[in-house]
Amino acid sequence: MIRLLYNLLFPFVLLAFLPGYVLKMLRRGNYRSKFGQRLGFYDQETRTRLAPGGCTWLHAVSVGEVMIALKLAAALKEREPKLKVALTTTTTTGFALALRHPQSWIEVLYTPLDFWPIMCRAFQLIRPARIILVEAEIWPNLTALAQRRAIPLALVNARLSPRSEQRFHRFLLFVRPYFRNLDLLCVQEPEDVSRWQSLGVNPDRIQLVGSIKFDPENVVSSPAAPRAFLEKIGIAPDQPILLAGSTHPGEEEILGRIYLELHREFPGLLLIIAPRHVERARELEQLFRNLGLTSVRRSIGLPGSTDCLLLDTTGELRDWYGVATVVFIGKSLTAKGGQNPVEAIIAGRPVVFGPHMENFAALARTLVARGGALQPNDESGLTSSLGELLRDPQRRNSLAAAALEVLAPHRGATARTAALLQRLSSTGS
Repeated sequence: MIRLLYNLLFPFVLLAFLPGYVLKMLRRGNYRSKFGQRLGFYDQETRTRLAPGGCTWLHAVSVGEVMIALKLAAALKEREPKLKVALTTTTTTGFALALRHPQSWIEVLYTPLDFWPIMCRAFQLIRPARIILVEAEIWPNLTALAQRRAIPLALVNARLSPRSEQRFHRFLLFVRPYFRNLDLLCVQEPEDVSRWQSLGVNPDRIQLVGSIKFDPENVVSSPAAPRAFLEKIGIAPDQPILLAGSTHPGEEEILGRIYLELHREFPGLLLIIAPRHVERARELEQLFRNLGLTSVRRSIGLPGSTDCLLLDTTGELRDWYGVATVVFIGKSLTAKGGQNPVEAIIAGRPVVFGPHMENFAALARTLVARGGALQPNDESGLTSSLGELLRDPQRRNSLAAAALEVLAPHRGATARTAALLQRLSSTGS
């Protein structure tokens, strides 16, 4: 009855959100490419490639989840040489990242809308042997169809903050049946186990494996290309670099002001900004002009003196961390949630983040408590923390080393998850 109501209301909700979606298409571009896949329509070439069926359906929302999915897919391929994957993603940036390093055994698709007739068409095309959802993507119709067709369903790298748990509890009558359909749930932290149990997941199906996102195994930062680019635009190898990763509106202006203050003490300082949404690059160029700063975009890369480099490309941030002297983690100062600090840590760089790291709360608390990160509360504190690290190499090294120790319990999480998924596919639900 609940799912019937969901499907009856779905078209009206979709219409309500349509204006915002169209605006996003216009602003970000490339949303029209393969748009039919979102409605369950596929060209003949795609149908031919997926015709044998029996592949693993791996679903990831955007860039962060796609990176997890690709890492997990590689681990599964080592265990299952005949593995074929249909990787679905929601965003254009996630789609572009998945295609950046193409594999013949991975078919990249846009996620179909979770409307019953659309999802049925997707199932008819993909005909999955198992479905793997990354982090928090549990959709009613997808879940119901998997159960109806006896397809094993797993949620991996699952995260559930106290806030999300409370929100789910408000709709527990609606969500509990879908959580109960999970055949395997791989969680990151010990406290996640009880949270998922409270939502109706069978305790026997919950496995504590650690975080694939925090797993330092087989993750390598390759800064050769960034260094070559910096040399091309005239940045010397010994210049100090403050890199701000995945920034959100409001943070760039603060970082610009901090740069102006720190530049007095460190005249060779370069500010690198990687906005969470690369389409904001032109907006940020104007912002820095208003602050009296010069900037250059990664996609253009003209040589000449500059204060700020804007990374307006996707999928490269991991490598850019390797050239930084100090890293600021975005979405933690003026926006809430925080971004993932792990890639910067694996690159051996000291990290600083603001007070809002809700999406990585456990990791952030542990990093600060064990001397693996600094967490100032405001602009003044951030200026002080960044200045401290820029002038003290020994402090930078100790912070980076302590952070790597914090990641140690997550080492091997990818392999542990792959082993459980292999067992799931052989035993079914």
